Amino acid sequence: MVWCDMRSWVLTTGLVTAVATGWGSSVGAEVFPVLPGSGATAGTVGVSRSPDSPEVVQALTAPARPSSVLGRVAQAAPEEPEPRVLVAEVLVEGAEGALLDAVYGAIRTRPGFTTTRSQLQRDIDAVFATGWFQNVQATPEDTPLGVRIRFLVQKNPTLKQVNLVGIKVLPQEFADEVFTPLYGEVLNFRSLQQGIQRINEWYKQNSYPLGQVIGTPKVGEDGVVTLEVAEGVIADIKIQYQNAKDEPVKGKTKPYIITRELQQRPGDVFNEKKAQADLQTLFGLGIFEDVKLNLEPAEDPRKAVIVLTIVEARTGSINFGAGYSTATGFFGTVGYTERNLGGRRQSVSANIQGGQRDILFDVNFRDPWLAFDPGKTSLSVSVFNRLAFSYIFSGGPTPVDLPNGDSPRINRLGAIIDFSRPFPGNWRGTAGISYQRVSIWDQDNRVSPVDQFGNQLAASASGIDDLLQVNLGVTKDERDSALDPTRGWLFRAGYSQALPVGSGNISQSRLRVGYSHYIPAQILRFQRNKPEVFAFNVQAGTILGNMAPYEAFSLGGADSVRGWGEGEVGTGRSFFQATAEYRFPIFSVIRGALFVDYGTTLGSQGAVPGDPGGIRGKPGQGLGYGVGVRIVTPLLGNLRVDFGWNDQGGNQITFGVGERF
Repeated sequence: MVWCDMRSWVLTTGLVTAVATGWGSSVGAEVFPVLPGSGATAGTVGVSRSPDSPEVVQALTAPARPSSVLGRVAQAAPEEPEPRVLVAEVLVEGAEGALLDAVYGAIRTRPGFTTTRSQLQRDIDAVFATGWFQNVQATPEDTPLGVRIRFLVQKNPTLKQVNLVGIKVLPQEFADEVFTPLYGEVLNFRSLQQGIQRINEWYKQNSYPLGQVIGTPKVGEDGVVTLEVAEGVIADIKIQYQNAKDEPVKGKTKPYIITRELQQRPGDVFNEKKAQADLQTLFGLGIFEDVKLNLEPAEDPRKAVIVLTIVEARTGSINFGAGYSTATGFFGTVGYTERNLGGRRQSVSANIQGGQRDILFDVNFRDPWLAFDPGKTSLSVSVFNRLAFSYIFSGGPTPVDLPNGDSPRINRLGAIIDFSRPFPGNWRGTAGISYQRVSIWDQDNRVSPVDQFGNQLAASASGIDDLLQVNLGVTKDERDSALDPTRGWLFRAGYSQALPVGSGNISQSRLRVGYSHYIPAQILRFQRNKPEVFAFNVQAGTILGNMAPYEAFSLGGADSVRGWGEGEVGTGRSFFQATAEYRFPIFSVIRGALFVDYGTTLGSQGAVPGDPGGIRGKPGQGLGYGVGVRIVTPLLGNLRVDFGWNDQGGNQITFGVGERF
């Protein structure tokens, strides 16, 4: 056997003897035409007969390759052994250079060996599997020495461009990165398939689980390949309600309350991460007990339908309670709350609280998202009457048992309307207006315009003021949790401008800012799976213009400088306050804290009308430090008990709900 310039395999011996099933001992076959109705097509490997037999035997057939280069020709296994013929020569036409090498490397039919119809089909499949060819045929020819097998191949066109039809989220730059290196070369379907796999992998890695290239690549004669992509576009969003027993029920919540909270809309490509975020958002609304998300096929198989299954929670409640606070003493409360009024997620509440020092009544309404505003503007309305002791006029070393009795009480009857909305960059702004009818009461529940020292307590001589204010505020929250932060920061700023109308002619401008920062740490490591936190807070504020004395800043107590009593540090027109805390878990639901607080009125006590802080001997600044215990509860948050000491040798135990900041 020799290798010829024609790149064919040739059997060179003059006489070959072969033993093959259904064939005579010597090979001297001639080629017969394809018989009508035999099922053979162009490209068949012909028919031969033994010289000793008059019967025509179809030995080889090789059907033409189907148009899909990615498929396989399925053939049933023959019930009887296939006839075998001796191969004298193998030729390849239609390829040269590296492509010719690829063909010869793929086929297994060899001169000097026998072959069958199935073997030739496998050779055709193998040539197709190289990826270089769009058509492959095997044609047999009889020769004196055996059968000559001629493989006729048609190479793919030169690849000029790959167009992806149906993409919305896949970046064109990524598609160019995948396919551009293939341009200018003969199209290879294996390389093209590898590119398709990279496209499909991009969808998986970027949380688009439905995205993929579908169907068979369409190859144009001009070398342009078209790929159809199904990304999983959302055709519709359906909502169905169930009870806890998975039985269908009629839902209370309006469907738009649910759909407006979703990041994904019909027409968007389904994204797994966004779907998970949408579920968390819906749970966070506080009106659902369970939310499930499923996908169903749409009429267009390239699209999907999101089905949200909702189990609504009970949103109405009547509350009773009692407690003790350092600021208010013992108190009792009763209230009613509805968190999904009319199925629109609007909330309404009414609360009454009475205690040793306070009587409070509040009616509140809140719409977290006004239906007509796509910017998520919320509305809050509150009507209240609050009678409480003011620490502006108490505290300090002055004895409590003064001639006029205990400290005066401040009664505030009024209403507040606030609008709030988010802004880019995780900012949130608020704007509103408030009105209060403020009156000063003595221990006999009479209006008392002066205190026990004869100093005026209100802006007006009657002891009754009208306080009308325009309120503005901004917040930027970068904490990992609003209830129990372990890292990040929070900035707040508020400004209130009083309008000089009504009694008292108050025109004060009140400004207050605050900043908190949280840094995770690992020092004590009582519980390795729960972080320790360094927490820092600074606050400052000032009041300009004609102010009411009860609007001054009060320092000292559970929410200010611990280790001091409520309002004992100072009462000022301005203030600065700083706190450092180290919070650490101890075991289970018990946590500990070490803290240092400092506050000062910046020498502004005397600038408050009537100098309530100076008359009562408040120092104007103070330092507190101590330890605290936190009891973590799922409903109320952290119950806080702090044991503090101050720089004047005093100490104080304070109670509260939630962290101080």
